Amino acid sequence: MKEKGKTSNFKFSVYMKRYWQLYVMLLLPLTYLLVFKYAPMVYVQIAFKKYSLVESIWKLPVAANHGFEYFIKAFKTNDFKYALRNTLTLNLLDLFLGFPAPIIFALILNELCFARYKKVVQTIAYMPHFLSWVIIYSLALQLLAPNDGLVNMVIQDLGGKAIPFLNEEGHWIGSYIGFGIWQNFGWGSIVYLASIAGINPELYEAAAVDGAGRFRKMWHITLPGIKPTIVVLLIMSLGNILGGGFDRPFAFQNNLVMRVADVIPTFVYRVGIKGLQFSLTTAVGLFQSVVGVFFLLMANFISRKLGERGIW
Repeated sequence: MKEKGKTSNFKFSVYMKRYWQLYVMLLLPLTYLLVFKYAPMVYVQIAFKKYSLVESIWKLPVAANHGFEYFIKAFKTNDFKYALRNTLTLNLLDLFLGFPAPIIFALILNELCFARYKKVVQTIAYMPHFLSWVIIYSLALQLLAPNDGLVNMVIQDLGGKAIPFLNEEGHWIGSYIGFGIWQNFGWGSIVYLASIAGINPELYEAAAVDGAGRFRKMWHITLPGIKPTIVVLLIMSLGNILGGGFDRPFAFQNNLVMRVADVIPTFVYRVGIKGLQFSLTTAVGLFQSVVGVFFLLMANFISRKLGERGIW
């Protein structure tokens, strides 16, 4: 047993001497995670206490109903119910309509024969990802404004009526989802293109010998080859089904469409930061995170049951 222990210690010391630089490089990101991600989790307890700006969080009194006062209050608030409904609706539409877009784009790019043209198309498709949502909304106003937007001017010149893309609830949802797909599909295709590049070329050669055309190769070789990547990214997307960013809905929303545009992040900003109801919005954020983890675990479990690798 002693010899076994000495051997394992010797192997560990040799391993560390060889790879210590990698662990030193890990110190900075680990420090960032500890300081900015894990340390602030101490303040999650605000959701269960009556918050005061002048008191230490450790001395705050526990809220009513065994600490669940603000969770109950949130679910009795109509604004939160609307925000929850809108978050689920918009994120599900993003998932169903936006998730396949980078996959389809990557498959199309993979079939292009001219390398130079392919690089130009890729570059143009990636560019919207680097634009802020404020800039994208400014472009949307220039294109879709009811009176002086370019699209509506063309429609009116052709004898049609102006369409309230950004001022009517149904049209607003379509515009919101459409610009989201436009901003992300090029950047999202990078992962799938990298996955396609890892497929063995001999499979395509064998399929060509058997008389398979491009569509058959795509359907029977390319798609099965990138299926594990699709599953992993789908699981991660499902984990964010109740999440989403703040900047996109905040930039696009206006008073005419608040009934469908107010989502949980903007609700937290409006009620928590501007309204100073920190305990209530901390409870909402904690609920959002727990539901996200639940969806993530369920999606991974179903994936493993269906024979896929999942995330872990």
